[in-house]
Amino acid sequence: MDLNADLGEGFGIWQLGDDTALLDVVTSANVACGFHAGDPSTMRRICADAAARGVAVGAQVGYRDLAGFGRRRIEYAYDALRDDVLYQIAALDGFCRVAGARVRYVKPHGALYNTAAVDQLQAAAVVAAVVDYDRTLPVLCQPGSVLAQLATGAGLRAVAEGFADRGYLPDGRLVPRTAPGALVADPDEVSRRALRMAVDGEVVSVDGPIVPVRVESICVHGDTPDAVTIARQVRAALVDAGLDPAPFA
Repeated sequence: MDLNADLGEGFGIWQLGDDTALLDVVTSANVACGFHAGDPSTMRRICADAAARGVAVGAQVGYRDLAGFGRRRIEYAYDALRDDVLYQIAALDGFCRVAGARVRYVKPHGALYNTAAVDQLQAAAVVAAVVDYDRTLPVLCQPGSVLAQLATGAGLRAVAEGFADRGYLPDGRLVPRTAPGALVADPDEVSRRALRMAVDGEVVSVDGPIVPVRVESICVHGDTPDAVTIARQVRAALVDAGLDPAPFA
């Protein structure tokens, strides 16, 4: 089972989360590519540190929205979004290559992730960018989403992802961050949810119904309070259950 986290989400002198500590725990790193967060020096540092630890690097592509941290939905023309995503993948891949590695997958961030899960145009633009750059790159996304369907239809590998520290709606979508129950912060609860996803392929929604989520990768957010503690407990729970943490890509 893969364990991933969003990393490199600082900017300039501002740092968000403990990237170094998380890289000692996770097996895949979703690295911000400079649009919703991140900057060239941060990208270079994360890629080098990940390569030294054998952690797979994924391009976490987002809206051009530093002020809103990529969490505000933006309406894009298809061509513009496709090219913004392609630009971000290529930029991060450059720093990976300097570190003797390469980008191993693509994952949308924030509002783009949620929008591409249901919106045909934005999902198609993300898929087109990946196909144009390197069609061997998997796309990390929610199972059953529009993005997963279009990626599979284009011949890409769609890797199903579950969120241990985020609330789910009964229809399988994530609870909006502005709504109650959006975040799960207790490390014990997060690790229990992660194990249930990994072993049973399900999660309890905020309203009670069980939601099927058969996943290949589990995400913990690097900007969540106590993110390092949460990630360590999730990894320990997976190991104790006999699930070897390893990159999917």
